[in-house]
Amino acid sequence: MIVVSGRDYRANLAKYYGLAQKGEDVVVKARYGSWKVVPITEDDVVVNKRDLPQELRNALLEVKESMEGKKKLMTWEELVNDLDD
Repeated sequence: MIVVSGRDYRANLAKYYGLAQKGEDVVVKARYGSWKVVPITEDDVVVNKRDLPQELRNALLEVKESMEGKKKLMTWEELVNDLDD
């Protein structure tokens, strides 16, 4: 395990990213706590912050269109089958 200061880490980012990529534990100690540098793998999921108000608005618009006969909503079975595809 390598423990470095925040200043040293910032000055040598490429070096410490390379060590972490090779499997070395890199810990950065700073004023606000300690941080472990870990590379993201294919198994990791990285997503942006969700815009829940917009997602709810879109869902309500979809229901409204369905109630007005402009759109047909999928049944529960169709939704589950769509997830399997």
